[in-house]
Amino acid sequence: MRPITVLTACLCLVFATLGAYAQSSGSSSGFGSSDPSGSSGPATRWFTVDSLNAGLPEMPAFVDRDTPRGMMETFWFAGEAEDWDRAMHTLNLNEVAQEIRADVAPMLAERLFDILQRGYVLDWNTFSDRPDALNANTTTENPMAGEPRRSIRITTLDLPDRPASIRIERVKTPDGDPVWVFSDETVVNINQLYEVYGPSELELAMPAMLRQNAFWTLKWWEVVALPLVCLVGILVAAWAYRAIGRARRRKPRPMVREILESVQIPVALFAFVGIFALVKEFLFTFSGPVSRFVGPLQSLLFVIALALIAVRIVDAVLERLVTDNMDDITANQDADTRDLYTNISAVRRVAVVVAILVGAAIILIETNASDTLGFSLLASAGAIGLILAFAARTMLSDIMASLQIAIAKTARIGDAIYWQDNWCYVEKIKFTHVQVRSWDHRRLIIPVSELVSNTFENWSKQDPKIVKLVELRLDHRADVDELRRVFSDFVEGEEDILEKSEAKVQVVGHDHTGMLVRFLAPAPDPARGWNMQCRMRERLLREAAGLEDKVGKEPAGQAAYFPREREVLVGEFDQVDRENV
Repeated sequence: MRPITVLTACLCLVFATLGAYAQSSGSSSGFGSSDPSGSSGPATRWFTVDSLNAGLPEMPAFVDRDTPRGMMETFWFAGEAEDWDRAMHTLNLNEVAQEIRADVAPMLAERLFDILQRGYVLDWNTFSDRPDALNANTTTENPMAGEPRRSIRITTLDLPDRPASIRIERVKTPDGDPVWVFSDETVVNINQLYEVYGPSELELAMPAMLRQNAFWTLKWWEVVALPLVCLVGILVAAWAYRAIGRARRRKPRPMVREILESVQIPVALFAFVGIFALVKEFLFTFSGPVSRFVGPLQSLLFVIALALIAVRIVDAVLERLVTDNMDDITANQDADTRDLYTNISAVRRVAVVVAILVGAAIILIETNASDTLGFSLLASAGAIGLILAFAARTMLSDIMASLQIAIAKTARIGDAIYWQDNWCYVEKIKFTHVQVRSWDHRRLIIPVSELVSNTFENWSKQDPKIVKLVELRLDHRADVDELRRVFSDFVEGEEDILEKSEAKVQVVGHDHTGMLVRFLAPAPDPARGWNMQCRMRERLLREAAGLEDKVGKEPAGQAAYFPREREVLVGEFDQVDRENV
């Protein structure tokens, strides 16, 4: 058989298989003549049930269940009017035993209304005004764009052991038209949700007047309770602040005192947030709008308070350790300690970033950002985020540069560095700046971006040993060997010069004014080297001045040490020229 014939046969087989698969898929997707889901045409979808709410009294007038919005308006307006006999017909009660269905249906409708009021902010845009719930205004990126729907998730509320969805669905009996009702799964979860989101015992004990609606879905007790809770929270926060202040004034150890001072405000904030958490947990269940506002705010403040407490404790400990041991950690044997302090500083900054990310995640979760509205807000915030990121690019680059310094350890806490003619010790490495202490106890604040992008000397990076030098400008006739002898005597008697064989004297240059002599001596670390250098300069100048005094008036052929400036009178030369003539 020819290869072309085999190839043609294979292609025909593939196309035949794909055609059969497409035909079977089309017939099972709800657009063919048979639809296992219960749809009867290309533009309708529903769930088929044998009966709906059998055993309930006859449905009153003005119950609209044809569209999602009509059903929700019926339920909501009936709930506001406390007409539970009408509201119960918007529930799918098929999972409730028929013999008790008529008795418990009004109670379930009332409880569901309370749950939605307290745990959900009603968004009417969620509910379509078409029987098939097709949303013609959504974008083509939405997977349900242009598709009829038979189930809509309104919201998801958290139970102690699991999340529970509140849904509406379209159902059809064999002899009736399709209608929209709350799903049977939602009805089954009503009692459990009511225990979490229903009124507390304290609220039920309030007078009926306080439980009436005031404005904006708020009840009168909420209007009264919110300011009172805020006042109690402020009083508790003030008490916590003063308690820590009293403990600090009892003069504990310095580190404990600094820790208490640094956590005063975060602990007060934590106490304020804790009052709201306790009130929400044990006393009140606020309505949807208040809960949607207070919940994320509470989580945000809670994360901020905990992050501030942790970060400030680390800062206080690190500050005390660095302050008390700065002289010690600059020594050669404490290089590991400098690494430890720098790592703690890096962990602190990483912890701050993680706390910000975790806090943002908690806020998104608390606000149910996975809902369509949440995604819309995030999408609209994307452009704003880009603008803010561009505006804050300098700060962001400084943060990354500080992490780079901490990870690469180009400058560790306690390192001796030479920055722009300043000899300094690194004290703090922050997000946007590095604080260094100069030799004369000045504090220089260096932006981390400059420290990363510019060259600086780190005298403690590998080995703190440093060669110190003294340069003297001497006359051409100076006896360098005599000064070399003086320098050798100084080296032998100096304790801060450990490797005495490396000390040397070199004539490194000369010009018309004299020669440049360099005296080099190694020191174990920059601090001791600086003091040794000053003593060496003083000794050499004193000895050179003494040798200069011995020379006297500089007779011919005898050495001089310090450079001379010679003057020639022009008139003398003129007189000599006239005499020669």
